[in-house]
Amino acid sequence: MTQLPDRTDRKLGLVIDLDTCVGCHACVISCKGWNTENESAPLSDQDAYGTAPSGTFLNRVHSYEIQPDTGPAQLVHFPKSCLHCEDAPCVTVCPTGASYKRVEDGIVLVNEDHCIGCGLCAWSCPYGARELDLAAGVMKKCTLCVDRIYNTHLDEEDRVPACVRTCPAGARHFGDLGDPDSDVSRLVAERGGAELMPEQGTRPVNRYLPPRPRDQWQADPAPAALAPVADTPTGFPGWLDKALEKL
Repeated sequence: MTQLPDRTDRKLGLVIDLDTCVGCHACVISCKGWNTENESAPLSDQDAYGTAPSGTFLNRVHSYEIQPDTGPAQLVHFPKSCLHCEDAPCVTVCPTGASYKRVEDGIVLVNEDHCIGCGLCAWSCPYGARELDLAAGVMKKCTLCVDRIYNTHLDEEDRVPACVRTCPAGARHFGDLGDPDSDVSRLVAERGGAELMPEQGTRPVNRYLPPRPRDQWQADPAPAALAPVADTPTGFPGWLDKALEKL
């Protein structure tokens, strides 16, 4: 079994703003694209254009309608991927040592050369963040685009996970959550960012910013241009009304 490090130098992770996410799935597509077309091993699809398509995705977006105690119902879009837990059970159950957590940045990765596809990591993950790639026969998961964030051949603004770089709503943020002075840590403190399912005891690094309550919906008054010209139509409209009443 793989041992977790006693500590990590940094805690790189994501902060996702549920108030801002619009559920466009741009993060899903960019993640799939980067991890299929670049340095990482391809994420396979099965029967992609058939009647029962399936495939491997490292990031998925789920949508839920919630009813607050006050105010109208809200549609909340919930992106989910590996949360790079500090006490990652997927690492400690791995029989070959393929799953491991890096000391230098806290990222949880899979050494695919050592993975036997047994699925124990998927069974142990309470978030459902691991997927078996049927074509490769190994487990796949979010890597925080480790091949991007340290790539000095990319412009500095591109050295973030593909999902963060792509998000059109600016709902995804990346940084060191082990540094209380980092932008992501300050954002979590200001907005009350929370970890997912803390009762599991996995201490996930990623944080979610809660959606803000919506105001009670009120119908806007009709613009003056849409107000009727007269209560009783005259001229041709009046004649047409009378003609239609006789039909």
